[in-house]
Amino acid sequence: MPVRPATGRFLVLAGVFICAACGLVYELELVALASYLIGDSVTQASVVLSVMVFAMGLGSLVAKRLRWRAAAGFGAVEALLALVGGSSAMALYAVFAWTGDWGGAWESGSSYLLVGFSLAIGLLIGAEVPLLMELIQRVRRQDAGGAVADLFAADYVGALVGGLAFPFLLLPLLGQLTATLITGTVNAVAGGALVLGLFRQDLTRRCRWLLVVANLVVLALLATAAVLVDDFERAARHAVYGKDVRVAIHTDVQEIVLTGGTDGRPLALYLDGRLRVSAGDERRYHEALVHPAMNGPHARVLVLGGGDGLAVREVLRHDGVRRVDVVELDTRLVELARTDRALSELNGHVYGDPRVRVVAADAFGWLRRAPWGAYDVVVSDLPDPGITSSTKLYSQEFYGLARGILASGGRLVVHAGPLASRPRTFWTVDATVRAAGLRTAPYSAAGDDSGGGGDSAAGGDSGGGGDAATRGDSAGDGDSAARGDSAGGGDWGFVLASREWPQLCTPSGAPYVPSLCAGVRAVGGRRPTDLPPSTLVHPRYAD
Repeated sequence: MPVRPATGRFLVLAGVFICAACGLVYELELVALASYLIGDSVTQASVVLSVMVFAMGLGSLVAKRLRWRAAAGFGAVEALLALVGGSSAMALYAVFAWTGDWGGAWESGSSYLLVGFSLAIGLLIGAEVPLLMELIQRVRRQDAGGAVADLFAADYVGALVGGLAFPFLLLPLLGQLTATLITGTVNAVAGGALVLGLFRQDLTRRCRWLLVVANLVVLALLATAAVLVDDFERAARHAVYGKDVRVAIHTDVQEIVLTGGTDGRPLALYLDGRLRVSAGDERRYHEALVHPAMNGPHARVLVLGGGDGLAVREVLRHDGVRRVDVVELDTRLVELARTDRALSELNGHVYGDPRVRVVAADAFGWLRRAPWGAYDVVVSDLPDPGITSSTKLYSQEFYGLARGILASGGRLVVHAGPLASRPRTFWTVDATVRAAGLRTAPYSAAGDDSGGGGDSAAGGDSGGGGDAATRGDSAGDGDSAARGDSAGGGDWGFVLASREWPQLCTPSGAPYVPSLCAGVRAVGGRRPTDLPPSTLVHPRYAD
């Protein structure tokens, strides 16, 4: 050994620490990217992590055949792991951007690619352990129990550091693509330095040169990708959203993309890759969401979500509104709705109205602290319930809190997804609101005349029209995505609720928008009776 045994043992354990940290970053990156592209984070985490753990077991078995050349085997495994893990995010995002073959389901071919990366990375991570066990024994022979304890202690501490570094350091500072490329670089340097520096006497001259060349090639590929990552991300974004991207920012909450809004191009707002607002038909959606709930006392209004200001615009069209509180978690979205010329014109510059107050908070937590009986109208303009992070905002507990803040005669209205394409989700929302002690009047409204838009145009749908609209023209200029054209249903579904029987919007009840009132259709006669409510501990929004 070129160093003393104690120093050599420390270096091996340091290598275990670094490789474990990199391995966990790869795992978390796959979970995060899959959740962003496909949508259901619980399913993505379960599939990715279970496949990786299974593959780690297979990798350990395969590595038994390499123990007689542990140094060379470990060097090759680390070089390959750095390349596969470091490039995985870019490869998966490229497939999503240029093929759009994700579909929100596991039947799509690209989803199998995600499983393939999970399997490959798991195999390589699993192969590390037996080889490192041989190497640490090569430095200083000790009993098997003590060697295993040392090895796994370094491994688990490294995993802790990698697991904390990804969400708190790498992701916010570097983003997914650059973070994984840098992680792969660190992985290659650590593995190559350990083998070529500490165990070079165990390698033949040819093997040493092969490992040097392999690591240099891996580092060159990762460095090239890191240099081009901004250009790649812009090209991929144009493939997904079209070439008319004006604003693209990552906040602490989500990715916000604005397209169009200038030179006659229609404005479109995307949140985490899902079409949230399409200027072509957003007014239909927001009128249908807001105006039926305003049929009654409406001096004090609460808007949950809706940071784009479009629901607030419809609220302020009614006389007698004295105060509108907007509870929005992402303050950057509110700032964009206030300052972006096209978006602020679309929302009527509502954030300059002295009656509007913005509260930066999670809607669920804020409702727990809100005063009881404080609002005449509560408008729930939140992301789709199919998105795991939104499930609690469509739970019985959430609606129980919303019921408590309603004044006597107050109304709650909830965006419940498309009735035509996802009826089970729609009626589960209705059953959940009723389980919270409210009486409901479910209704729907037609999308645009072309049949597009559906829930995707303004409702943040993740499993129906929204993803289709987002990908609409991924191989071209993205015009269909900007228009909100969708393969999903051509309707929006809503649930109006109150302690008494709520009255739906009628021409006589809301003369301000008679054309809208004619388009609202009550659907209570088709209500299923066997759907249980969704709760925090038992969400039920998977179709």
